[in-house]
Amino acid sequence: MVTNDENIVSFKHRIMEEVCRLAWAGKLDENSAHDVIFKMIPRGAKPMWRCCVYKERAIVEQRFMLSLAENIEEDTDNVVQVIEPACDQCPISSYSVTDNCRFCIGKACINSCKFQAIAPGENRMHIDPAKCKECGQCAKACPYGAIVHLVRPCKKACDVGAITYDENGICKIDDTKCIHCGHCIHSCPFGAIGSKTYLVNIIKDILAGKEVIAMVAPSIEGQFGDDITLDSIKDTFLKLGFSDMVEVGLGGDMTAAYEAAEWSEARKEGRKMTTSCCPAFINMMKKHFPDQYAENMSSTVSPMCAVSRYLKATHPGCVTVFVGPCIAKKAETQDKSVPGNADYAVTFGEMRAMIRSKDLTVQPMPKDYQESSVFGKKFATSGGVAGAVIEVMNERGEDTSDIKLYKAAGGADCKKALMMLKAGKLQEDFIEGMICDSGCVGGPSKHRTEVEITKARNTLLSQADDRKVLENLKKYPMDQFSMHRDGSM
Repeated sequence: MVTNDENIVSFKHRIMEEVCRLAWAGKLDENSAHDVIFKMIPRGAKPMWRCCVYKERAIVEQRFMLSLAENIEEDTDNVVQVIEPACDQCPISSYSVTDNCRFCIGKACINSCKFQAIAPGENRMHIDPAKCKECGQCAKACPYGAIVHLVRPCKKACDVGAITYDENGICKIDDTKCIHCGHCIHSCPFGAIGSKTYLVNIIKDILAGKEVIAMVAPSIEGQFGDDITLDSIKDTFLKLGFSDMVEVGLGGDMTAAYEAAEWSEARKEGRKMTTSCCPAFINMMKKHFPDQYAENMSSTVSPMCAVSRYLKATHPGCVTVFVGPCIAKKAETQDKSVPGNADYAVTFGEMRAMIRSKDLTVQPMPKDYQESSVFGKKFATSGGVAGAVIEVMNERGEDTSDIKLYKAAGGADCKKALMMLKAGKLQEDFIEGMICDSGCVGGPSKHRTEVEITKARNTLLSQADDRKVLENLKKYPMDQFSMHRDGSM
């Protein structure tokens, strides 16, 4: 899969793999960072990406720290952090003059600039980044279109304006605005943004003999092709030392059932509601639309939290680990206002690094394991959450033919929907908010392209049985744990 950071992904996963190998062997100590750094960038090596091997080693050191879930930035505990030695190649100026500049006599660019930021250079006009206010008037005025607006990839990927830069052009993340979606991570072609990884914590818990249970996201089906079933993945987790594996599609069934009750009540009251599945969407509401968060958001927990609470109720003392394509799930596990949530969240790429560290491979197996309905499995795609909620309402005999739904997919679309809700102009009854385009299958840490994943998913989902949501939940002790965010019964 071609991405902005395709070469960087394999590099950072090699670092994770080396760290995991040391953790399995019980050899992580104060010398480990030095050993990994020089294994990745050995003595005598020539620089591959930066001006010198010393800067490249500094990058490896900071990625090593992230692999231990340590902060590499001061005064922040954000799961998404900037690797400063890697962030030094982007232009500081947003507006630049290209070779299309004809050095014309009219000087429309100079005449349009109120800040004296443009002056003649040797061969073309020059914009002084210290004076430029990025108003864009020069670009509009140039008759040749010679002035371009260069938006840095990380900033372009951020729909909430959390990316800024210091006086040296180094990327800075505003924690008060960041929704932890992780889109900036894979948008940076220099790999200058990363996220903390919890693989070592998980390995230590496994080695300590704790009951560690993997919870795989609904989007996992199709990530590795149509011959890699949930049985294949469960077999691999058991070989890694996990006690068990549960599909979070089951949590999708649980969430759908309780959100359906909330939607029914909201319809009677004439109150609009939003879904609670996507943690980045919840963060967008909490930080940027606090009134709507308080008034309109569902109080039902996410499927990840639902399964974690179920497991903690039936397996006291167990450690729950979510595996999916989502960076924001890492932040969700750190939210202390939601008790009983997953202890750790890791991405598909991190999981694969952990599997390689034990010299294992995921093998094709016949499909037999199923714990959720197809509706729970479809939580992974845009429209799937709302589809499952409406299915439950139908199963309860409620007429849903008049429900108006806004399926918001992507950060910009979610922001638009919430702005309409805030302004009182939203025509629809409910908003399904998914910060990633196409839903979770389009998550920032997906393993393949959405087309490949969708094709394989369709094959795997066609093999699932046709159990209903409420029928499926009768098998589980729903009275033993809370489905509300605050933990109330």
